[in-house]
Amino acid sequence: MKPILNIAAYLFVSLDELPALRSKMLDECNARELKGTILLTGEGINMFLAGKEDALRGFLDWLRSDTRFETLEAKESWSEQQPFKKMLIKLKAEIIRMNHPSIRPEEGRANFIKPKKLQEWLDRGTDDLGRPVVMLDTRNAFEVDYGTFENALHFNIQKFTEFPEAIIAHKEELADKTVVSFCTGGIRCEKSGLFMREIGMEHSYQLEGGILKYFEEVGSAHYQGACFVFDQREALEPNLDSIPFEESSRKNIKVS
Repeated sequence: MKPILNIAAYLFVSLDELPALRSKMLDECNARELKGTILLTGEGINMFLAGKEDALRGFLDWLRSDTRFETLEAKESWSEQQPFKKMLIKLKAEIIRMNHPSIRPEEGRANFIKPKKLQEWLDRGTDDLGRPVVMLDTRNAFEVDYGTFENALHFNIQKFTEFPEAIIAHKEELADKTVVSFCTGGIRCEKSGLFMREIGMEHSYQLEGGILKYFEEVGSAHYQGACFVFDQREALEPNLDSIPFEESSRKNIKVS
Protein backbone atom coordinates (compact mmCIF):
# COMPACT_ATOMS: atom_id res chain seq x y z
CA MET A 1 0.00 0.00 0.00
CA LYS A 2 1.33 3.42 -0.92
CA PRO A 3 1.72 5.73 2.10
CA ILE A 4 -0.37 8.75 1.05
CA LEU A 5 -4.15 8.64 0.87
CA ASN A 6 -5.79 11.05 -1.58
CA ILE A 7 -9.47 11.92 -1.51
CA ALA A 8 -11.84 13.89 -3.70
CA ALA A 9 -15.20 14.77 -2.18
CA TYR A 10 -18.06 17.21 -2.49
CA LEU A 11 -21.49 17.82 -1.02
CA PHE A 12 -24.18 20.29 -1.95
CA VAL A 13 -25.54 21.58 1.35
CA SER A 14 -26.49 25.05 2.60
CA LEU A 15 -23.66 26.57 4.63
CA ASP A 16 -23.40 29.82 6.57
CA GLU A 17 -20.80 31.61 8.69
CA LEU A 18 -18.15 30.55 6.19
CA PRO A 19 -15.18 32.46 7.68
CA ALA A 20 -15.65 30.73 11.06
CA LEU A 21 -16.09 27.35 9.38
CA ARG A 22 -12.97 27.94 7.31
CA SER A 23 -10.95 28.72 10.44
CA LYS A 24 -12.07 25.53 12.21
CA MET A 25 -11.38 23.36 9.18
CA LEU A 26 -7.97 24.87 8.61
CA ASP A 27 -6.98 24.21 12.24
CA GLU A 28 -8.09 20.59 11.92
CA CYS A 29 -6.25 20.05 8.63
CA ASN A 30 -3.04 21.65 9.87
CA ALA A 31 -3.12 19.67 13.11
CA ARG A 32 -3.25 16.49 11.02
CA GLU A 33 -0.59 17.72 8.54
CA LEU A 34 -3.00 17.43 5.63
CA LYS A 35 -2.49 19.32 2.38
CA GLY A 36 -4.78 20.16 -0.51
CA THR A 37 -7.62 22.51 -1.37
CA ILE A 38 -11.09 22.94 0.12
CA LEU A 39 -13.70 25.22 -1.46
CA LEU A 40 -16.45 26.49 0.85
CA THR A 41 -19.53 28.19 -0.54
CA GLY A 42 -23.08 28.91 0.50
CA GLU A 43 -24.14 25.91 -1.64
CA GLY A 44 -21.69 23.39 -0.21
CA ILE A 45 -18.14 22.01 -0.09
CA ASN A 46 -15.65 20.62 -2.59
CA MET A 47 -12.26 19.25 -1.59
CA PHE A 48 -9.13 17.51 -2.73
CA LEU A 49 -6.99 16.42 0.22
CA ALA A 50 -4.00 14.16 0.85
CA GLY A 51 -2.13 12.91 3.88
CA LYS A 52 -1.43 9.86 6.02
CA GLU A 53 -4.39 7.49 6.15
CA ASP A 54 -5.17 7.77 9.87
CA ALA A 55 -4.91 11.54 9.77
CA LEU A 56 -7.13 11.95 6.74
CA ARG A 57 -9.75 9.49 7.94
CA GLY A 58 -9.70 11.27 11.29
CA PHE A 59 -10.44 14.56 9.56
CA LEU A 60 -13.34 12.99 7.64
CA ASP A 61 -14.74 11.60 10.90
CA TRP A 62 -14.45 15.05 12.46
CA LEU A 63 -16.14 16.67 9.47
CA ARG A 64 -19.00 14.17 9.40
CA SER A 65 -19.68 14.78 13.08
CA ASP A 66 -21.27 18.00 11.82
CA THR A 67 -24.74 16.90 10.69
CA ARG A 68 -24.46 19.06 7.57
CA PHE A 69 -21.63 16.84 6.30
CA GLU A 70 -22.66 13.43 7.60
CA THR A 71 -23.58 12.11 4.13
CA LEU A 72 -20.34 13.24 2.47
CA GLU A 73 -18.67 10.47 0.46
CA ALA A 74 -15.08 10.44 -0.82
CA LYS A 75 -13.33 8.89 -3.82
CA GLU A 76 -9.96 7.44 -2.79
CA SER A 77 -6.61 6.83 -4.45
CA TRP A 78 -3.04 6.35 -3.19
CA SER A 79 0.32 7.88 -4.02
CA GLU A 80 3.97 7.50 -3.01
CA GLN A 81 4.35 11.22 -2.29
CA GLN A 82 2.25 14.13 -1.08
CA PRO A 83 0.82 15.68 -4.30
CA PHE A 84 0.01 19.09 -2.76
CA LYS A 85 2.41 21.80 -1.63
CA LYS A 86 0.18 23.53 0.93
CA MET A 87 -3.18 23.54 2.65
CA LEU A 88 -5.68 26.04 1.24
CA ILE A 89 -9.30 26.71 2.13
CA LYS A 90 -11.03 29.19 -0.18
CA LEU A 91 -14.40 30.92 0.09
CA LYS A 92 -16.26 31.02 -3.22
CA ALA A 93 -19.68 31.98 -4.58
CA GLU A 94 -20.29 28.53 -6.14
CA ILE A 95 -18.65 25.13 -5.73
CA ILE A 96 -18.45 24.93 -9.49
CA ARG A 97 -19.45 28.07 -11.34
CA MET A 98 -22.30 27.75 -13.83
CA ASN A 99 -24.07 31.12 -13.52
CA HIS A 100 -27.52 29.50 -13.34
CA PRO A 101 -28.96 30.16 -9.86
CA SER A 102 -32.06 28.05 -10.60
CA ILE A 103 -29.87 24.92 -10.65
CA ARG A 104 -29.75 23.82 -6.99
CA PRO A 105 -28.52 20.23 -6.50
CA GLU A 106 -29.26 20.35 -2.77
CA GLU A 107 -32.97 20.46 -3.60
CA GLY A 108 -32.88 17.32 -5.75
CA ARG A 109 -30.52 15.47 -8.03
CA ALA A 110 -30.84 14.54 -11.68
CA ASN A 111 -31.14 10.87 -12.62
CA PHE A 112 -27.85 9.08 -12.13
CA ILE A 113 -26.33 5.78 -13.23
CA LYS A 114 -23.81 3.76 -11.25
CA PRO A 115 -20.49 2.76 -12.88
CA LYS A 116 -21.17 -0.97 -13.22
CA LYS A 117 -24.60 -0.36 -14.71
CA LEU A 118 -23.05 2.09 -17.16
CA GLN A 119 -20.55 -0.58 -18.18
CA GLU A 120 -23.48 -2.87 -19.00
CA TRP A 121 -24.99 -0.18 -21.21
CA LEU A 122 -21.68 0.51 -22.96
CA ASP A 123 -21.02 -3.21 -23.48
CA ARG A 124 -24.38 -3.43 -25.23
CA GLY A 125 -24.37 0.01 -26.83
CA THR A 126 -27.90 0.74 -25.61
CA ASP A 127 -29.73 1.41 -22.35
CA ASP A 128 -32.26 -1.00 -20.87
CA LEU A 129 -34.94 0.30 -23.23
CA GLY A 130 -32.82 -0.17 -26.34
CA ARG A 131 -32.01 3.53 -26.84
CA PRO A 132 -28.50 4.37 -28.13
CA VAL A 133 -26.21 5.67 -25.36
CA VAL A 134 -24.11 8.81 -25.85
CA MET A 135 -21.39 9.70 -23.34
CA LEU A 136 -21.16 13.47 -22.81
CA ASP A 137 -17.92 14.89 -21.40
CA THR A 138 -18.68 18.09 -19.48
CA ARG A 139 -15.04 18.91 -18.69
CA ASN A 140 -12.82 21.60 -20.18
CA ALA A 141 -11.01 20.87 -23.43
CA PHE A 142 -7.55 20.41 -21.89
CA GLU A 143 -8.93 17.79 -19.49
CA VAL A 144 -10.51 15.85 -22.36
CA ASP A 145 -7.09 15.73 -24.04
CA TYR A 146 -5.79 13.50 -21.24
CA GLY A 147 -8.44 10.86 -21.86
CA THR A 148 -12.17 10.24 -22.09
CA PHE A 149 -14.73 7.55 -22.79
CA GLU A 150 -14.65 5.96 -26.25
CA ASN A 151 -16.60 8.03 -28.79
CA ALA A 152 -17.63 10.54 -26.13
CA LEU A 153 -19.17 13.82 -27.22
CA HIS A 154 -17.60 17.01 -25.91
CA PHE A 155 -17.99 20.67 -26.79
CA ASN A 156 -14.36 21.87 -26.57
CA ILE A 157 -15.34 24.32 -23.83
CA GLN A 158 -12.75 26.37 -21.98
CA LYS A 159 -14.78 26.80 -18.79
CA PHE A 160 -17.90 25.23 -17.34
CA THR A 161 -19.99 28.38 -17.71
CA GLU A 162 -19.96 27.65 -21.47
CA PHE A 163 -21.71 24.31 -21.03
CA PRO A 164 -25.37 25.48 -20.93
CA GLU A 165 -25.16 27.29 -24.27
CA ALA A 166 -23.29 24.36 -25.83
CA ILE A 167 -25.79 21.70 -24.78
CA ILE A 168 -28.73 23.83 -25.93
CA ALA A 169 -27.11 24.03 -29.38
CA HIS A 170 -26.90 20.20 -29.55
CA LYS A 171 -30.20 19.37 -27.87
CA GLU A 172 -32.13 18.40 -31.00
CA GLU A 173 -29.46 16.04 -32.36
CA LEU A 174 -29.49 14.17 -29.02
CA ALA A 175 -33.27 13.92 -28.76
CA ASP A 176 -33.43 10.22 -29.68
CA LYS A 177 -30.44 9.22 -27.52
CA THR A 178 -29.86 8.42 -23.87
CA VAL A 179 -27.22 10.91 -22.72
CA VAL A 180 -24.87 10.15 -19.82
CA SER A 181 -22.89 13.18 -18.69
CA PHE A 182 -19.63 12.70 -16.81
CA CYS A 183 -16.75 14.63 -15.29
CA THR A 184 -13.81 13.98 -12.96
CA GLY A 185 -15.56 13.27 -9.68
CA GLY A 186 -19.20 14.00 -10.43
CA ILE A 187 -19.56 17.56 -9.21
CA ARG A 188 -20.02 19.31 -12.55
CA CYS A 189 -22.59 16.71 -13.56
CA GLU A 190 -24.69 17.52 -10.50
CA LYS A 191 -25.39 20.79 -12.29
CA SER A 192 -25.19 19.68 -15.93
CA GLY A 193 -27.62 16.84 -15.24
CA LEU A 194 -30.17 19.17 -13.69
CA PHE A 195 -29.73 21.69 -16.49
CA MET A 196 -30.37 19.05 -19.16
CA ARG A 197 -33.55 18.07 -17.37
CA GLU A 198 -34.55 21.73 -17.10
CA ILE A 199 -34.31 22.16 -20.89
CA GLY A 200 -36.38 19.03 -21.52
CA MET A 201 -33.76 16.32 -22.09
CA GLU A 202 -35.75 13.57 -20.38
CA HIS A 203 -33.42 10.70 -21.25
CA SER A 204 -30.33 12.12 -19.55
CA TYR A 205 -28.28 10.80 -16.66
CA GLN A 206 -25.13 11.66 -14.74
CA LEU A 207 -22.39 9.16 -13.98
CA GLU A 208 -22.42 8.63 -10.22
CA GLY A 209 -19.02 9.56 -8.77
CA GLY A 210 -17.57 10.59 -12.12
CA ILE A 211 -14.57 9.07 -13.86
CA LEU A 212 -12.73 8.44 -10.59
CA LYS A 213 -15.53 6.25 -9.22
CA TYR A 214 -15.75 4.45 -12.56
CA PHE A 215 -12.02 3.70 -12.40
CA GLU A 216 -12.43 2.44 -8.84
CA GLU A 217 -15.35 0.11 -9.58
CA VAL A 218 -14.87 -0.81 -13.26
CA GLY A 219 -11.38 0.09 -14.46
CA SER A 220 -10.50 0.87 -18.06
CA ALA A 221 -13.45 -0.67 -19.89
CA HIS A 222 -14.65 1.73 -22.62
CA TYR A 223 -12.23 4.45 -21.46
CA GLN A 224 -9.20 5.67 -23.39
CA GLY A 225 -6.24 7.42 -21.75
CA ALA A 226 -6.01 8.92 -18.26
CA CYS A 227 -8.04 11.34 -16.13
CA PHE A 228 -6.70 14.78 -15.28
CA VAL A 229 -6.73 15.50 -11.55
CA PHE A 230 -6.27 18.75 -9.68
CA ASP A 231 -2.94 18.11 -7.99
CA GLN A 232 0.69 17.39 -8.86
CA ARG A 233 -0.01 13.81 -9.91
CA GLU A 234 -1.36 15.49 -13.06
CA ALA A 235 -3.51 12.55 -14.18
CA LEU A 236 -4.56 9.08 -13.06
CA GLU A 237 -4.62 5.91 -15.12
CA PRO A 238 -7.66 3.62 -14.84
CA ASN A 239 -5.78 1.58 -12.20
CA LEU A 240 -5.61 4.86 -10.19
CA ASP A 241 -1.81 5.10 -10.55
CA SER A 242 -0.51 8.55 -11.49
CA ILE A 243 1.29 9.40 -14.70
CA PRO A 244 4.62 11.28 -14.40
CA PHE A 245 4.19 14.95 -13.52
CA GLU A 246 5.91 17.57 -15.68
CA GLU A 247 5.73 21.08 -14.24
CA SER A 248 5.92 22.64 -17.71
CA SER A 249 2.83 20.78 -18.92
CA ARG A 250 0.46 22.57 -16.55
CA LYS A 251 2.06 25.84 -15.56
CA ASN A 252 -0.32 27.90 -17.71
CA ILE A 253 -3.50 25.97 -16.95
CA LYS A 254 -6.31 27.70 -15.09
CA VAL A 255 -9.12 25.47 -13.96
CA SER A 256 -12.65 26.91 -14.00
